[in-house]
Amino acid sequence: MLNHWIRIVVVLMLTTLLAACGGGVAVRNVAVSGQALPAPDTTSASGAYQGGTDYRIGAQDLLEISVFGVQELNKSVRVNSNGQISLPLVGGIMAGGKTIPELEAELAKKYSDGYLQNPQVSVFVKEFTSQRITLEGAVTSPGIYPITGRTSLLQGIALAGGVDDKLADPGGIVLMRQVDGKRMAAVYDLRKVRRGEIEDPLLYGDDIIVVEQSGSKTAYRRFIESMPILGFFRWF
Repeated sequence: MLNHWIRIVVVLMLTTLLAACGGGVAVRNVAVSGQALPAPDTTSASGAYQGGTDYRIGAQDLLEISVFGVQELNKSVRVNSNGQISLPLVGGIMAGGKTIPELEAELAKKYSDGYLQNPQVSVFVKEFTSQRITLEGAVTSPGIYPITGRTSLLQGIALAGGVDDKLADPGGIVLMRQVDGKRMAAVYDLRKVRRGEIEDPLLYGDDIIVVEQSGSKTAYRRFIESMPILGFFRWF
């Protein structure tokens, strides 16, 4: 029982410190030790990466549309500036502003109207233009950057011009992510990623990457390093 209350107090302290030292980004929960930082809920029934189930399709997104069992209807299309796509049999469709499930449902309805019986339509975002990641701390150019397609941690850091060699702590790369409504985090060692000792993790829209400064760690970093036994953070 005592351990339970200790954990609650520590979580509250960690949340307060993150809000004060992390640019106002509060972590409500973090990855349990022994588990990799999970991806957000970003897959359709087909298992394809969607950029988030609440992601809304935008102009210039590249979509891969497939209809199960009907190879002729499988097609890659880019959303035009008006938010529309053109597909065999059904013609022009407004895709812009719709979520992936909404577009899948509309296409299934269109194809079932005189063409196919119970069509199973899958939509996969091959390239998206409205996803953003935030890079803070000891990088050359901190800021918010768009990502298209699959982007790894190393590639994301490269978007910000790489780490500042004079200031950055390569063992203090903090990746924060929203998962099921909770803010979670993991700490990566950039040297291990570069050497291939650990996997270069994929980034998702709204991820926040903080590169800590070497020799002058924030109160937030000092706190989590002093409490490793609790396993609130996942270290790589």
